[in-house]
Amino acid sequence: QVHLAASGGDLVQPGGSLRLSCTAPGRIFTGSIMGWYRQAPGKQRELVARIYSDGVSYYEDSAMGRFTVSRDNAKNMVYLEMNSLKPEDTGVYFCNKWPVSSVLYWGRGTQVTVVS
Repeated sequence: QVHLAASGGDLVQPGGSLRLSCTAPGRIFTGSIMGWYRQAPGKQRELVARIYSDGVSYYEDSAMGRFTVSRDNAKNMVYLEMNSLKPEDTGVYFCNKWPVSSVLYWGRGTQVTVVS
């Protein structure tokens, strides 16, 4: 059984890079707009980037120019390439459907910590 789970988070210095991966069950992934969400300490979960099934992607201002979202429809995988990381990028990252109103449950997130 495939679970909804993100991985690849780590502790990095400002300016560093990470590549997050997310696996999702077909019933969530297939044909869906997939989003990467971040929950910073003490804050609500927020969208970082989203990608449509045809590969078209959109980014929130905080991610624009630094992050790249991609997907592999054959593998039900979503990726988030993160460059020039900043301390404010710190948080737990999740992937799921977008919009958030279509989310049925939240799977496992992955911790990203950016600190000097």
